[in-house]
Amino acid sequence: MNIKSQKDFFSGLMFVGVGVAFAWGATKYSIGTGARMGPGYFPLMLGVLMAIIGAVITFKALVVKTADGDKIGAIAWRPLGYIIAAILVFGVLLAGLPSIGLPAFGLIIAIYALTLIASMAQPDWQLKSSLILATVLAVGSYLIFAVALKLSFAVWPAFLTA
Repeated sequence: MNIKSQKDFFSGLMFVGVGVAFAWGATKYSIGTGARMGPGYFPLMLGVLMAIIGAVITFKALVVKTADGDKIGAIAWRPLGYIIAAILVFGVLLAGLPSIGLPAFGLIIAIYALTLIASMAQPDWQLKSSLILATVLAVGSYLIFAVALKLSFAVWPAFLTA
């Protein structure tokens, strides 16, 4: 069997792997039925759908010929590092690190940090556009999670609100 598109083949395999993992993890919860869905129903259906989409993409990569074979390029280490760092910093700022005495800084600070660090992954990074995006995301997140859904979590650092 000859792979006609490496990018599609490996991305399809990734979708299948993630889909199977989600579906398998969902079996630990009560699934329920379509009429009375349990907490595992949505992750199970999402996992199955992702695995099916991945299988279709993988099959297409084996059947449909592309001009250059869609070779996989080099790994983009710089953007990958910025994205992983942004996610880690977001988690630490949102929840804090009680083991070392670092308090939670809240949703707004965490979103600004996440957006600024992640946007530095692009080669033509501009601070002004990143700050605009961070502001839109912070305001939107506040309105959705704190105002509309009334979720109780730290929006601002505890030392500012106390």
